[in-house]
Amino acid sequence: MYTRDDIREQAIKLGQMISETEEVEQFKKCEAKIHENQNVREKMAGLKSLQKQAVNFQAYGKEKALKLTEEKLANIEKELDEIPIVDEFKASQTEVSEIMQMVSHAISQTVTDEIIKSTGGDVQYGITGAAVEHSSNHK
Repeated sequence: MYTRDDIREQAIKLGQMISETEEVEQFKKCEAKIHENQNVREKMAGLKSLQKQAVNFQAYGKEKALKLTEEKLANIEKELDEIPIVDEFKASQTEVSEIMQMVSHAISQTVTDEIIKSTGGDVQYGITGAAVEHSSNHK
């Protein structure tokens, strides 16, 4: 039997492994380039300011002002998306996210499969031993 502390320790090791992947290294490089780029920094600051305005306009029911602010937001987002380093940053962000999702899925699937196996169930059908015993539709 493993304890929560054992699992946490292994999760930390896995997190350290992930942080040392090529994808995370690329993400860090892109993020640094983003912060070095004054044009991007200014557009991001404008974006944040407009987002705050949009929240306020929505809260106070100012529909026209909200619509204009949302249009300005869309324009800045479009301008940002046209900057190569921003596109590269988003791609690296997606790659890191995919690694995290892969790990999460692998853990979840392994736990499910192990529960099914340990109860004498059928992994192919995704049912536990208790379900196999009470299922007339199985196989």
